[in-house]
Amino acid sequence: MENPIMKHGTFGWFELMTTDVEAAKTFYNGLFGWEYETVPITQGFYTMVKVDGIPVAGIMEMVEECKGMTPSWDIYITVEDVDVTVINVTKLGGKVLRPAFDIPNVGRFCVLQDPQGAVIMAMSYLKK
Repeated sequence: MENPIMKHGTFGWFELMTTDVEAAKTFYNGLFGWEYETVPITQGFYTMVKVDGIPVAGIMEMVEECKGMTPSWDIYITVEDVDVTVINVTKLGGKVLRPAFDIPNVGRFCVLQDPQGAVIMAMSYLKK
């Protein structure tokens, strides 16, 4: 069976960027009963959020270029080709806030803003 989050246009991943990962984990565990698995990444650690043992989202410490921003949940939309999406967003009146770049062993993503100012991420996953 094909993974439904790998289909173009679907909501593929959700990620909390926060200033206090441990406080966020405590809050969301108390609220939703979420389970966690912490894994090492280049910038430190990444917390996988799991429901019934299945990864559904992630939590990470704010990266340096985001310091000073309000913590927020980010939404990743799966696309066939993130580079084509970068070209199309400007044609449709949006902006590219972070050009496409690779996440090792995951895929390629970018940060976009729609014409009304809402921010969203686009992700092309590696084919496995």
